[in-house]
Amino acid sequence: MSRQAERFGRSYKRLIVSKSSRSVAGQAVLLQAVLVILLVVGAVIALVLQSERDMAAEAKHRSVAVAQTFAHSPGIQQALAGPDPSKVLQPLTEAGRKTAGVDFIVVMDKRGVRYTHPIPSRIGKQFVGRIGPSLAGRVYTESVYGPLGHEMQATVPVRDHVGKVIALVSAGLKVKSVTGEVNRQLPIILGAGAGALLMSTGGTALMGRRLRRQTHSLAPDEMRRMYEHHDAVLHSVREGVIIIDDDRRLLLANDEARRLLDLPSDVEGRNVSELTGLDPAMVELLASGCDADDELHFAGGRLLAVNQRPTDRGEGPKGTVATLRDSTELQMVSGRATVARERLELLYDAGIGIGTSLDVARTADELAEVAVPRFADFVTVDLSDAVLQGEEPTPTATDMRRVVVRGIRDDHPLYEQGRLIDFLPSTPQARGYGAGRSELVRDLSAARGWHAQDPHRTRQILDYGIHSLIAAPIKARGVILGMANFYRSKQGPFDEEELSLAEELVARSAVSIDNARRYTREHALAVTLQRSLLPRALPEQNALDVGYRYLPAQSGVSGDWFDVIPLPGSRVALAVGDVVGHGLHAAATMGRLRTAVHNFSTLDLPPDELLSHLDDLVGRIDQNETCPESAEIVGATCLYAIYDSVTRRCAMARAGHLAPALVHPDGSAVFPEVPAGPPLGLGGMPFQTAELELPEGSQLVLYTDGLIEDRTRDLDVGLELLRRSLSGHPGRLPEESCQAVLDELLPERPKDDVALLIARTRALPPENIADWDVPQDPAAVSGMRLAVSGKLDEWGLAELGFGMELVLSELITNAVRYGSDPIHVRLIRDRVLICEVADGSSTSPHLRYAATTDEGGRGLFLVSQVTERWGTRYTPQGKVIWAEMTLPDLPALGEH
Repeated sequence: MSRQAERFGRSYKRLIVSKSSRSVAGQAVLLQAVLVILLVVGAVIALVLQSERDMAAEAKHRSVAVAQTFAHSPGIQQALAGPDPSKVLQPLTEAGRKTAGVDFIVVMDKRGVRYTHPIPSRIGKQFVGRIGPSLAGRVYTESVYGPLGHEMQATVPVRDHVGKVIALVSAGLKVKSVTGEVNRQLPIILGAGAGALLMSTGGTALMGRRLRRQTHSLAPDEMRRMYEHHDAVLHSVREGVIIIDDDRRLLLANDEARRLLDLPSDVEGRNVSELTGLDPAMVELLASGCDADDELHFAGGRLLAVNQRPTDRGEGPKGTVATLRDSTELQMVSGRATVARERLELLYDAGIGIGTSLDVARTADELAEVAVPRFADFVTVDLSDAVLQGEEPTPTATDMRRVVVRGIRDDHPLYEQGRLIDFLPSTPQARGYGAGRSELVRDLSAARGWHAQDPHRTRQILDYGIHSLIAAPIKARGVILGMANFYRSKQGPFDEEELSLAEELVARSAVSIDNARRYTREHALAVTLQRSLLPRALPEQNALDVGYRYLPAQSGVSGDWFDVIPLPGSRVALAVGDVVGHGLHAAATMGRLRTAVHNFSTLDLPPDELLSHLDDLVGRIDQNETCPESAEIVGATCLYAIYDSVTRRCAMARAGHLAPALVHPDGSAVFPEVPAGPPLGLGGMPFQTAELELPEGSQLVLYTDGLIEDRTRDLDVGLELLRRSLSGHPGRLPEESCQAVLDELLPERPKDDVALLIARTRALPPENIADWDVPQDPAAVSGMRLAVSGKLDEWGLAELGFGMELVLSELITNAVRYGSDPIHVRLIRDRVLICEVADGSSTSPHLRYAATTDEGGRGLFLVSQVTERWGTRYTPQGKVIWAEMTLPDLPALGEH
């Protein structure tokens, strides 16, 4: 056992040496485990040795007890005195041996000759062992090698009644039997040792785990280096560190903390409330244990930035750690840097927040919005009145319009928005406007020139608390557009640095305001041009009740247009067109197209032929536009319709334009099928005319795409909204329908131009129409003169009889002589008296001046002299020559 312990010790030493790099916790656990193992092994060895000794003593005691018991047992003396002691004693000793649990009981005489033995052959032989002590009357134990092997035996004397030794009895056990008993107890001993080892090892592991957690598995040299680094950093860093426990006692303060807080040398262990010389607010913060981020506190004339955090995060001990940083000088520099940063942010916000629109007033308001309240408490912007109209400003500040008033409060006494102000020459505004430089007034109460503008109001301003002013001219391209006035009431007076900031702020705004002014001028010119190209008033006619709306886009003028053109024969042409794009070029192109439509309509062409001529014109315009600055007419569309109030038929064709809407007299709205043609200028594709018969009271709705198209909805959705806005109002006037449609479909600020034309149909009463078929015979002329005279008498127009007879005679004679069948005459009483002569020929009569010697050629000249106007139009059946005469008194045809 000792050799095993020595070998284990050497192994442990090698293990410790080889694992010297283990962590502190690992080494402690390993050492404890080795100690526990040594203790358990020693305990097992001691138990084994103790067991062997106890068993040997037990064997001796048992041997002595058995030998003495047998020596004093009754009958042994009689057996010894008998003739054959062996025969009597051998069975008794065997029975006693088995009962007592010994290996042998030997009875011998005083010479040592055996009477009994477990091996019968050994009876009569000499006893192995010493008998002298027992013959002397003592009990003697010994270990011998006898017949049974290595034996442990006890020999006792057998005495007679007088105490004389007469024989000896020896009892004993084999050493092997004693050792076997010890071996039988060894598993119990080893099991108890193993249990103790497991329990002690488990406890050691738990303790090692806790130790590892507390030391973070660091090795001894690492812990030493960590402490050295911690101590060096803690006391050399230029930032104070204070550690406070959960009872608010100061556990540690490094050198910088002692210097900043002027702490005594024995400060560790004292409560923070006992620290003298500190600001109460700092003491309260340190004692509270609350989180703090760069809180500023005074201590010993220094301004300290304090950060504080709890230390129990991550299962650490409860308490707080505070860091202190001297920020006295840094605060001064930081204050100046903060001011500079705020000014840069103000200028940056002005750069992105001013000039977001091309509206003068909106741009001026953005300047005030940026400045209040970050730079000034109140801001007013006064612009020359001409600037608001897009014109150049006047040279003096005598017609300044206040366009913006913005402040931290609304109950200020400053001049209200929209007021026209005439600044006196003594005011800072007039001086700044005239000289083109900013005026700084630190104290308004001492500014006499400013007081002279309006003494009563200036007194109200001072009483209100406004005390300082910067008046900066809004100057762009060397031209002063107005003045920006910055006032302060809550903040301190303006200084020279802030004057420069105000100038920079206004300079950035001036460019945007000037751009908005120039855009306003150009937009006004474009709108004026466009409106001059659009009809200013609708012509008088009885065929249609017309309502219309034209809304220019907010972003600029466009090429949308419409027209109402009276035609001969109580007919009216309706036209709506759109030139894609914005600006003056689109407006000018629109004017050219509208003029062309007017010119072509005087030829009285059907809609498809008129669009064909217009398509050719647009193509020629694009070919002739050789200037690089000019753009092609791309996407020009048109819809042209002719309504005849006599037949109530409407013929229409469209070139790339949206189909019209039709509202029936019962209020239902539909989109009639009108063949779609290509946009104007593409060429190569014919246009088709659709004819509709419209009941009286029907409403024909023509419009441009700006009414229904929008980025937020599909075209079909816009058409459905238009249909619903028109439906269900059979008695609504066209003007009312126009407004209802715009309210329903358009946003507050439409992105595109909108042209809307709604025409409600009228029908000419049958009693105002008279027609006759005329045979191709010169004799029929006289009969027609009589018939027409009778109809004029019936209408109360007898005074026009002579002129009309002359006109009919010439026209019918020309038709009979130069035309072909059928010849038809129609007389229409409308706003004018209309005479139409139709025949099947396509030859057109021409007006000419006949010489004095010519016998003919004066008929059409007479017609042109007698009538208001005359002309020719062609039909699929031939031609119609018409003439109009002014009525002496216009009848009220609307009452029929």
